[in-house]
Amino acid sequence: MEQMTVTAKIQISVNADSKVLLDETMSVYSDACNYVSDYVFRTHDLKQFSLNKALYSTLREMFGLKSQMAQSVFKTVIARYKTILENQKEWIQPSFKKPQYDLVWNRDYSLTQNCFSVNTLNGRVKLPYFSGSMSKYFDHTIYKFGTAKLVNKHGKYYLHIPVTYDIEESNISDICNVVGIDRGINFVVATYDSKHKSGFVSGKAIKQKRAHYSKLRKELQMCKTPSSRRRLKAIGQRENRWMQDVNHQVSKALAESNPKHTLFVLEDLSGVRNATERVRAKDRYVSVSWSFYDLEQKLVYKAKQNQSTVIKVDPRYTSQCCPVCGHIEKANRDKKLHLFTCKNCGYKSNDDRIGAMNLYRMGINYLCLSADKADMMEGSKVPDTVTAE
Repeated sequence: MEQMTVTAKIQISVNADSKVLLDETMSVYSDACNYVSDYVFRTHDLKQFSLNKALYSTLREMFGLKSQMAQSVFKTVIARYKTILENQKEWIQPSFKKPQYDLVWNRDYSLTQNCFSVNTLNGRVKLPYFSGSMSKYFDHTIYKFGTAKLVNKHGKYYLHIPVTYDIEESNISDICNVVGIDRGINFVVATYDSKHKSGFVSGKAIKQKRAHYSKLRKELQMCKTPSSRRRLKAIGQRENRWMQDVNHQVSKALAESNPKHTLFVLEDLSGVRNATERVRAKDRYVSVSWSFYDLEQKLVYKAKQNQSTVIKVDPRYTSQCCPVCGHIEKANRDKKLHLFTCKNCGYKSNDDRIGAMNLYRMGINYLCLSADKADMMEGSKVPDTVTAE
C-alpha cells in the first residue's frame, strides 16, 4: 500500500460577526508570518526549536497569538523558505501579502458533516459550510485530515484540506496496457496505446483563447491606469483557472478511458522553459508558457488513484525516429505540415502521433528492463511492437 494525498476544497458560510473574527485572525496571522520571515532572512535559521526559543514570547505578546497559532506560524514560514531554497537555490525573503491561516486538525479546526469549528483570536466559532462532495471523506478509518489552509478570495472564504488515504501500490508486473502520450501545442495530447489505437485532443481552441488573452494583456498594459492594472490581474487569474480546468478534464479522460494497471509514458520536459533559443520570437510566448507541468501533475495523481503508473523518458529523437524501421533523421519531420515521412522506409503519419508511438515503444522497453522479459511478457496483454496503419 502507498499513501495518496488530495486537496478537498469547501466554501465556508459566514455572517457579519464571524467575518470580522476571521478577517482579524487571518490578518494578524499573516503579519506574524512576515515578522518571522524577516527574522529568518536575517539569521538563515530554519530550525523550529531555535525559532520557538527566540520568537515565541514575542508572537504571543506582540500579536496576541495563541500557543498553537504561534507554532503554526513557524511551520508556515519554514515551509515557504524550504520551497524557495529548493526551487531557486538562494535565499529570497517571501512576503505574506494575502490574509491566510494554517489550521492544525483537531487543534485549530474540526469538521463534521454540517459544521466547521475554527479557533480565532477571540475563541472558537462554529460555522456552516457548503459540503459538495466532502461527505465521502468523513470515514476516518480510511481518510485522514491534515493541516488545512483558510483563505479569502473575492470576499468568500475557502478551506483547503489535505486528505490522505491508502491506495494499492501499482506493480510493474501487473501492467496490462501501455499508453505513449506526446504533449504539444497543435494537439494538447496525442496518444498511442497497446491496442494500436491513436487519440488526439486538439489544441486549436486553446491556442486561440490564449492568443485572445495575450492581446488583451498588451492593450491593458499600454493603458497604464489603476483600473487597467486591476483588470490585468483579474484576467491573469481567470486564464490560469481556465487552463487548469482544461488540464483537469484532459488528465481525467486519460486516466478513466484506460484500464487499471496502465503505464503512461511522457516525455521529460524539464528543460522546455530554457529552450527559447530554438523557438522563433513570435512563437516564444506560446511555446514556453504552455502548462505542460500542470497536466503532468494532474495525470500522475489521477493515475495513482486508478492503480496506474506514470513514467518520464528522455525526449530526444522521439519526433525524428521512425517507429517502424527505427531510422533517425531530422528531415523525417516536416514541422509546418505536421507530417512525418521516413526517408528510409517511406512510412507516413502525423508527427505528434509518431511521438506517441515512439513513447509507447520506450514504455515497452522500460517494462522489459524492469523484469525478465521471458517471465513478464509471456502471456502478457501488452504487445511489444507498434503497428503501421
